[in-house]
Amino acid sequence: MSMKLAGRIALVTGAGTLRKPFTPSDQLGNGAACALTFAREGATVVCTDRDLMAAQETAGRIQQEGGQAIALALDITDTAQVQAVVAEVLAQHQRIDVLHNNVGIEIQGDLLEVDDDDWDRVMAINLKGAMAVTRAVMPAMRAHRSGSIIHVSSTASLKWSPMQFLSYSTSKAGLNHMTRVIARQYAADQVRCNCIIPGMIRTPHADALYASAEEAAEGHRFRDSRCPMGRQGSPWDIARAALFLASDDSAYITGVQLVVDGGASL
Repeated sequence: MSMKLAGRIALVTGAGTLRKPFTPSDQLGNGAACALTFAREGATVVCTDRDLMAAQETAGRIQQEGGQAIALALDITDTAQVQAVVAEVLAQHQRIDVLHNNVGIEIQGDLLEVDDDDWDRVMAINLKGAMAVTRAVMPAMRAHRSGSIIHVSSTASLKWSPMQFLSYSTSKAGLNHMTRVIARQYAADQVRCNCIIPGMIRTPHADALYASAEEAAEGHRFRDSRCPMGRQGSPWDIARAALFLASDDSAYITGVQLVVDGGASL
């Protein structure tokens, strides 16, 4: 059986898993699940994260399975570092076929609560950071006349959320539109840009909302109850969507918002 990403180079930002002390060590974040899935389908994966040890954990898991991966530290708000990392990958592999932008943060606060510094930090990471990495890889993708760029958004970009984080929702809405603009701009270069819109996903990142294992268990039961399917999605649901968008299965698809939420936004 042929692998869908055989011979391809995939750069994943936010490829590490940051856990609370009570989060089981075998649970993976969305970025790590995507990196593992890409590797299982034959890609050489460049696992990047602001926390190098977190990136190394994911790369190590891939290597243990016999896959190809390296880990690099990357703070996507540091444009010089973004350019240096992309240059390093291109020097080693001569191409980047897939860019998976997984980094994102949220800071609580509605309109009357949000302060300027928090707003700016969320925008710098969720929107400017994704732009900066995409900008860095685009020349190489255009030169090869191929490439798949995948942004990770949120259903908070589509509607009001009971979780009040105006800066997060707004940044993700901006990411959705940036996806469409980039997709249209570079379609003639055969570079595709698409967006995954996850709903509630049971990840270690979601555990960060809670102070203890007991509080997390109760919180996740509530999150499950809010999903039409009666359960949250898993990081592997996001990874399978990402694989579709990274591979030739979606060769004629660009500019889409692929909602993966079990019907929660309907």
